[in-house]
Amino acid sequence: MTEDRNFDDIAHKFVKNIYGSGKGEIRQAVVWQDLESILSRLGESSPLDILDAGGGLAQISQQIAHRGHKVTLCDLSSQMLELAEKDIEEAGLLPQYRFVHAPAQEIAQHVDKPFDLMLFHAVMEWLADPREALDVVLSQVKPGGVASVMFYNQNGLLFKNLICGNLTHVEEGMPHRKRFKLQPQKGLQPEDVYAWIEEAGFNILGKSGVRTFHDYMKDTRTGEFTFEQVVAMEQKLCRQEPFISLGRYIHVYAQRPLEP
Repeated sequence: MTEDRNFDDIAHKFVKNIYGSGKGEIRQAVVWQDLESILSRLGESSPLDILDAGGGLAQISQQIAHRGHKVTLCDLSSQMLELAEKDIEEAGLLPQYRFVHAPAQEIAQHVDKPFDLMLFHAVMEWLADPREALDVVLSQVKPGGVASVMFYNQNGLLFKNLICGNLTHVEEGMPHRKRFKLQPQKGLQPEDVYAWIEEAGFNILGKSGVRTFHDYMKDTRTGEFTFEQVVAMEQKLCRQEPFISLGRYIHVYAQRPLEP
Protein backbone atom coordinates (compact mmCIF):
# COMPACT_ATOMS: atom_id res chain seq x y z
CA MET A 1 0.00 0.00 0.00
CA THR A 2 1.24 3.50 -0.81
CA GLU A 3 2.42 5.43 2.25
CA ASP A 4 1.79 9.07 3.05
CA ARG A 5 4.58 11.30 1.70
CA ASN A 6 6.93 12.79 4.30
CA PHE A 7 9.09 15.66 3.04
CA ASP A 8 11.87 15.35 5.61
CA ASP A 9 14.30 14.19 2.91
CA ILE A 10 13.73 17.11 0.54
CA ALA A 11 12.27 19.85 2.75
CA HIS A 12 14.66 22.58 1.59
CA LYS A 13 14.22 21.64 -2.08
CA PHE A 14 10.45 21.59 -1.61
CA VAL A 15 10.47 25.08 -0.11
CA LYS A 16 12.63 26.48 -2.93
CA ASN A 17 10.73 24.87 -5.80
CA ILE A 18 7.15 25.12 -4.52
CA TYR A 19 7.05 28.29 -2.44
CA GLY A 20 9.90 30.24 -4.03
CA SER A 21 8.58 30.12 -7.58
CA GLY A 22 6.19 31.85 -9.94
CA LYS A 23 3.83 28.91 -9.60
CA GLY A 24 3.80 29.37 -5.85
CA GLU A 25 3.19 33.10 -6.20
CA ILE A 26 0.14 32.51 -8.39
CA ARG A 27 -1.19 29.94 -5.93
CA GLN A 28 -0.79 32.38 -3.04
CA ALA A 29 -2.48 35.20 -4.96
CA VAL A 30 -5.53 33.17 -5.98
CA VAL A 31 -6.09 31.42 -2.65
CA TRP A 32 -5.57 34.59 -0.63
CA GLN A 33 -8.44 36.27 -2.49
CA ASP A 34 -10.71 33.44 -1.34
CA LEU A 35 -9.41 33.61 2.22
CA GLU A 36 -10.10 37.32 2.47
CA SER A 37 -13.70 36.51 1.55
CA ILE A 38 -13.76 33.72 4.15
CA LEU A 39 -12.33 35.94 6.91
CA SER A 40 -14.89 38.61 6.10
CA ARG A 41 -17.66 36.00 6.41
CA LEU A 42 -16.35 34.75 9.75
CA GLY A 43 -15.82 38.24 11.13
CA GLU A 44 -12.56 39.43 12.66
CA SER A 45 -13.72 41.44 15.66
CA SER A 46 -11.93 38.93 17.93
CA PRO A 47 -9.08 36.47 17.23
CA LEU A 48 -10.10 33.36 15.29
CA ASP A 49 -8.73 29.88 15.98
CA ILE A 50 -7.12 28.47 12.83
CA LEU A 51 -5.96 24.92 12.09
CA ASP A 52 -3.29 24.68 9.38
CA ALA A 53 -3.26 20.92 8.75
CA GLY A 54 -0.25 19.67 6.81
CA GLY A 55 0.70 23.33 6.56
CA GLY A 56 4.37 23.07 5.59
CA LEU A 57 5.95 26.53 5.84
CA ALA A 58 2.59 28.03 6.85
CA GLN A 59 2.86 30.81 4.28
CA ILE A 60 -0.89 31.29 3.98
CA SER A 61 -1.61 30.98 7.69
CA GLN A 62 1.15 33.50 8.45
CA GLN A 63 -0.81 36.04 6.43
CA ILE A 64 -3.82 35.23 8.61
CA ALA A 65 -1.74 35.41 11.81
CA HIS A 66 -0.58 38.89 10.77
CA ARG A 67 -4.22 39.92 11.20
CA GLY A 68 -4.16 38.86 14.87
CA HIS A 69 -5.50 35.30 14.70
CA LYS A 70 -4.19 32.17 16.47
CA VAL A 71 -2.85 29.23 14.45
CA THR A 72 -2.21 25.58 15.23
CA LEU A 73 0.27 24.31 12.62
CA CYS A 74 0.35 20.54 12.15
CA ASP A 75 2.74 18.66 9.86
CA LEU A 76 4.11 15.14 9.43
CA SER A 77 7.59 16.46 8.56
CA SER A 78 9.77 17.61 11.45
CA GLN A 79 12.08 19.32 8.94
CA MET A 80 9.23 21.35 7.48
CA LEU A 81 8.08 22.34 10.97
CA GLU A 82 11.60 23.50 11.87
CA LEU A 83 11.79 25.61 8.72
CA ALA A 84 8.31 26.98 9.42
CA GLU A 85 9.13 27.86 13.02
CA LYS A 86 12.25 29.75 11.92
CA ASP A 87 10.27 31.64 9.29
CA ILE A 88 7.45 32.40 11.72
CA GLU A 89 9.93 33.64 14.33
CA GLU A 90 11.56 35.97 11.80
CA ALA A 91 8.09 37.33 11.01
CA GLY A 92 7.49 38.05 14.71
CA LEU A 93 4.50 35.69 14.86
CA LEU A 94 5.69 32.97 17.25
CA PRO A 95 3.31 33.97 20.10
CA GLN A 96 0.36 33.29 17.81
CA TYR A 97 1.44 29.78 16.79
CA ARG A 98 1.28 26.33 18.30
CA PHE A 99 3.27 23.57 16.57
CA VAL A 100 2.12 19.94 16.37
CA HIS A 101 4.43 17.30 14.88
CA ALA A 102 1.90 14.72 13.71
CA PRO A 103 0.06 13.58 10.60
CA ALA A 104 -3.18 15.39 9.89
CA GLN A 105 -5.07 12.15 10.55
CA GLU A 106 -4.00 12.34 14.24
CA ILE A 107 -4.75 16.00 14.89
CA ALA A 108 -7.73 15.17 17.11
CA GLN A 109 -5.32 13.70 19.66
CA HIS A 110 -3.56 17.06 20.04
CA VAL A 111 -6.39 19.61 20.24
CA ASP A 112 -9.20 20.12 22.72
CA LYS A 113 -11.61 22.43 20.90
CA PRO A 114 -12.88 22.94 17.33
CA PHE A 115 -11.64 25.66 15.00
CA ASP A 116 -13.21 28.63 13.24
CA LEU A 117 -11.18 27.99 10.08
CA MET A 118 -9.34 24.90 8.87
CA LEU A 119 -6.75 25.00 6.07
CA PHE A 120 -5.96 21.74 4.26
CA HIS A 121 -3.90 22.78 1.26
CA ALA A 122 -2.07 20.49 -1.19
CA VAL A 123 -2.01 17.55 1.22
CA MET A 124 -4.53 14.97 0.04
CA GLU A 125 -2.70 14.14 -3.18
CA TRP A 126 0.26 12.91 -1.11
CA LEU A 127 -1.81 10.55 1.08
CA ALA A 128 -2.62 6.86 0.81
CA ASP A 129 -6.21 7.53 1.94
CA PRO A 130 -7.12 11.14 1.20
CA ARG A 131 -10.76 10.86 2.18
CA GLU A 132 -9.95 9.51 5.65
CA ALA A 133 -7.67 12.46 6.32
CA LEU A 134 -10.20 14.94 4.94
CA ASP A 135 -12.94 13.54 7.19
CA VAL A 136 -10.67 13.92 10.23
CA VAL A 137 -9.73 17.54 9.59
CA LEU A 138 -13.29 18.49 8.64
CA SER A 139 -14.44 17.11 11.98
CA GLN A 140 -12.27 19.75 13.69
CA VAL A 141 -14.35 22.64 12.29
CA LYS A 142 -16.91 24.16 14.65
CA PRO A 143 -20.53 24.84 13.61
CA GLY A 144 -20.49 28.01 11.56
CA GLY A 145 -16.79 27.52 10.81
CA VAL A 146 -15.22 27.18 7.38
CA ALA A 147 -12.97 24.57 5.75
CA SER A 148 -10.50 25.71 3.08
CA VAL A 149 -9.36 22.74 0.97
CA MET A 150 -6.95 22.77 -1.99
CA PHE A 151 -6.11 19.65 -3.98
CA TYR A 152 -4.16 18.54 -7.07
CA ASN A 153 -6.66 18.31 -9.89
CA GLN A 154 -6.72 15.09 -11.92
CA ASN A 155 -8.34 16.95 -14.83
CA GLY A 156 -5.46 19.41 -14.92
CA LEU A 157 -2.91 16.58 -14.83
CA LEU A 158 -4.67 14.84 -17.72
CA PHE A 159 -4.93 18.02 -19.79
CA LYS A 160 -1.26 18.87 -19.23
CA ASN A 161 -0.20 15.42 -20.45
CA LEU A 162 -2.51 15.63 -23.47
CA ILE A 163 -1.24 18.98 -24.71
CA CYS A 164 2.37 17.85 -24.14
CA GLY A 165 1.73 14.82 -26.34
CA ASN A 166 2.25 12.25 -23.57
CA LEU A 167 -0.48 10.02 -24.98
CA THR A 168 1.26 6.74 -24.20
CA HIS A 169 1.61 7.87 -20.59
CA VAL A 170 -2.11 8.72 -20.55
CA GLU A 171 -3.03 5.34 -22.04
CA GLU A 172 -0.98 3.67 -19.29
CA GLY A 173 -3.08 5.45 -16.66
CA MET A 174 -0.51 8.16 -15.90
CA PRO A 175 1.43 6.17 -13.28
CA HIS A 176 3.48 8.26 -10.85
CA ARG A 177 6.99 8.89 -12.15
CA LYS A 178 9.35 8.46 -9.22
CA ARG A 179 11.98 10.72 -10.77
CA PHE A 180 9.61 13.66 -10.32
CA LYS A 181 9.86 13.84 -6.52
CA LEU A 182 7.89 17.08 -6.26
CA GLN A 183 5.02 15.89 -8.44
CA PRO A 184 2.13 14.53 -6.35
CA GLN A 185 1.53 10.80 -6.37
CA LYS A 186 -1.94 11.24 -7.85
CA GLY A 187 -4.56 13.80 -8.73
CA LEU A 188 -8.03 13.83 -7.28
CA GLN A 189 -11.31 14.01 -9.18
CA PRO A 190 -13.03 17.28 -8.27
CA GLU A 191 -16.48 15.65 -8.12
CA ASP A 192 -15.16 13.19 -5.52
CA VAL A 193 -13.74 15.91 -3.29
CA TYR A 194 -16.89 18.04 -3.53
CA ALA A 195 -19.00 14.99 -2.62
CA TRP A 196 -16.79 14.12 0.37
CA ILE A 197 -17.11 17.66 1.71
CA GLU A 198 -20.88 17.71 1.30
CA GLU A 199 -21.28 14.22 2.79
CA ALA A 200 -19.43 15.51 5.87
CA GLY A 201 -22.29 17.98 6.31
CA PHE A 202 -20.71 21.11 4.82
CA ASN A 203 -22.21 23.60 2.36
CA ILE A 204 -19.80 24.57 -0.43
CA LEU A 205 -19.41 28.34 -0.67
CA GLY A 206 -16.97 28.72 -3.54
CA LYS A 207 -14.43 27.13 -5.88
CA SER A 208 -11.36 28.54 -7.63
CA GLY A 209 -9.00 27.09 -10.21
CA VAL A 210 -5.36 27.58 -9.25
CA ARG A 211 -3.07 28.09 -12.27
CA THR A 212 -5.81 27.72 -14.86
CA PHE A 213 -3.57 28.60 -17.84
CA HIS A 214 -0.06 29.47 -16.61
CA ASP A 215 1.22 25.88 -16.67
CA TYR A 216 -0.16 25.33 -20.18
CA MET A 217 1.69 28.28 -21.74
CA LYS A 218 4.06 26.63 -24.21
CA ASP A 219 6.03 29.05 -26.39
CA THR A 220 5.88 32.26 -24.40
CA ARG A 221 8.40 34.01 -26.67
CA THR A 222 5.61 34.89 -29.09
CA GLY A 223 3.35 36.48 -26.49
CA GLU A 224 3.30 39.96 -25.02
CA PHE A 225 2.89 39.89 -21.25
CA THR A 226 4.48 40.46 -17.88
CA PHE A 227 4.32 38.07 -14.94
CA GLU A 228 2.11 40.61 -13.17
CA GLN A 229 -0.37 40.33 -16.03
CA VAL A 230 -0.35 36.54 -15.70
CA VAL A 231 -1.17 36.77 -11.99
CA ALA A 232 -3.92 39.32 -12.59
CA MET A 233 -5.46 37.23 -15.38
CA GLU A 234 -5.33 34.09 -13.23
CA GLN A 235 -7.17 35.98 -10.49
CA LYS A 236 -9.73 37.23 -13.02
CA LEU A 237 -10.56 33.86 -14.62
CA CYS A 238 -10.17 31.44 -11.70
CA ARG A 239 -13.77 31.46 -10.43
CA GLN A 240 -15.56 30.74 -13.70
CA GLU A 241 -15.85 27.64 -15.83
CA PRO A 242 -14.21 26.11 -17.76
CA PHE A 243 -11.20 27.58 -15.96
CA ILE A 244 -12.04 26.22 -12.50
CA SER A 245 -11.97 22.67 -13.84
CA LEU A 246 -8.69 23.27 -15.75
CA GLY A 247 -6.73 24.46 -12.71
CA ARG A 248 -3.67 22.44 -11.81
CA TYR A 249 -5.09 22.73 -8.29
CA ILE A 250 -8.60 23.55 -7.16
CA HIS A 251 -9.41 25.51 -4.01
CA VAL A 252 -12.84 24.78 -2.56
CA TYR A 253 -14.18 26.26 0.66
CA ALA A 254 -17.23 25.20 2.61
CA GLN A 255 -19.08 26.03 5.82
CA ARG A 256 -20.38 23.74 8.54
CA PRO A 257 -23.97 24.87 9.26
CA LEU A 258 -24.82 26.26 12.66
CA GLU A 259 -26.50 23.69 14.87
CA PRO A 260 -30.27 24.20 15.30
